[in-house]
Amino acid sequence: MFLYLVNNHLSKPWFLLLMIIINFLGSIYGFYWYKDQLEETWPVLLRIVVPDSPTGSSLFTLFLIALLMRKKLPTLEAFAAITNFKYGVWAVTVILGGWSFGGDQHWTDYMLMGSHGGMAIESLLYARYYSFKLRHVMIVAVWTLANDYFDYLWNVHPWLPSNLNPYTTTIGWFTVLLSLFSLTIFYFLTGRSKKKV
Repeated sequence: MFLYLVNNHLSKPWFLLLMIIINFLGSIYGFYWYKDQLEETWPVLLRIVVPDSPTGSSLFTLFLIALLMRKKLPTLEAFAAITNFKYGVWAVTVILGGWSFGGDQHWTDYMLMGSHGGMAIESLLYARYYSFKLRHVMIVAVWTLANDYFDYLWNVHPWLPSNLNPYTTTIGWFTVLLSLFSLTIFYFLTGRSKKKV
């Protein structure tokens, strides 16, 4: 029932404004969450690949603004949908993984799972409004896989629960597979697989 009600209001101006505010505030908090890791990241240029989730939600905020203004920006749409979904799923999976390996549960875990789960869900809910094609997905593929490369070979991935540190390599491979899955699902979900590139 809830999803049905939300689904019928996705493009309403009042609902878009609400989603823009929620995503914007979440993005600000997300960048604040990464402040310590950003300060410790060197060289400075690598800081661009550190705040994964807030970057995804910031891009989705820009997509929502464009949608409110009735603007089609396929490259932005592809970046927003794919990165927002990927990092939403990633965070929830890592938190649950930490718990399953005996990690402590904190109230922030529930907050992060709720917000990141919302990121993944909203990316799927807005699929009907995306206009990107294969070439736009390929551009995002270069970015996301390059981001994974720097995260796990230059060790600038989001800080993990301490009990998962021995499994960093496994998490790195999972992240690459999640990138490929995210790219694939949005390519087909938007119905562009049968259209001219």
